[in-house]
Amino acid sequence: MHRVIDITVPSHRGEQLIAALSQLEGVVVLTWQHGASIKPVGDVVTVHALNRATDDVMRAVATIGGDTPFTVLTAEVASISDPENQKQIDADVDEAIWEELETGLRHQGRLTANFLLLMALGGVIGAAGAFTEPAIAAVAYVASAIIAPGFEPLAKLPLGMVLRRAEVARAGMLATLTGYAVLAAAAGATWLLLSNFGGVQSSAFLEGDVLKHTIHPSPELLTIALAGAFAGVLIQASYRRSVIAGALVAMRLIEAASVAGIALAMGRLDLAAASGVRLAVDAGFVLVAGVIVFGLKQLIVHRRAPLH
Repeated sequence: MHRVIDITVPSHRGEQLIAALSQLEGVVVLTWQHGASIKPVGDVVTVHALNRATDDVMRAVATIGGDTPFTVLTAEVASISDPENQKQIDADVDEAIWEELETGLRHQGRLTANFLLLMALGGVIGAAGAFTEPAIAAVAYVASAIIAPGFEPLAKLPLGMVLRRAEVARAGMLATLTGYAVLAAAAGATWLLLSNFGGVQSSAFLEGDVLKHTIHPSPELLTIALAGAFAGVLIQASYRRSVIAGALVAMRLIEAASVAGIALAMGRLDLAAASGVRLAVDAGFVLVAGVIVFGLKQLIVHRRAPLH
């Protein structure tokens, strides 16, 4: 999407910034309000830019802002109509800038009560589905993969590595370990409740397809998971978050964690270990895909560090 970027800089840097931004081809509209900002005090520069020019705008802000205080706010623009430059507008690219990618992953994968509750609910749904007939189990698997936000904290790890931001990687690691532990615990608790109060038998799980496909994945299933990992990272990097569900369903992250929790609650450490290996494999796919995709984006597209 095209973007509107609001920049606040000290007044003695406003003219320099305007001079730099006015030279950028992808800047469609440029507005300068001298001394208009109350907090922080300074000039307000508003840029309506094509997606392809956003990194150039950020580089200009970083260079001219330097060690002075400045703020940058970005938002999507639904459309830009400029008959003289419409061909350039129509040929714009689809890329998420680092600042927006970090913010999006932080929001979706931050260790909060809501995040943990969604992970737990995903575990409950995945566990309950593991004891049902295949058709219902498939629905539960898809639902749990979409509901539990298990992809975003994993994606923060390679993002932090590529951008050399240890705090991003640490936050992703903490959210991943805590979130999946909560999910597995919720899945185990669900089995205990179903077995003690619902009359559910362990044979439905031990002889079912959910366990089989988790601990004995075929090459086809692993290929689907690997492609899903690359798709998920690319969706994040290309600002196409509305289609992330397909990538999540392709992987078995949530299902593997649910199976591990059930197996632990049953006292089957062998099955828990096997499902843990499957979880580690799919998580590894995300890490590898993230390093490759984010690394290439940094090398070819962005070529800069985030402003923050």
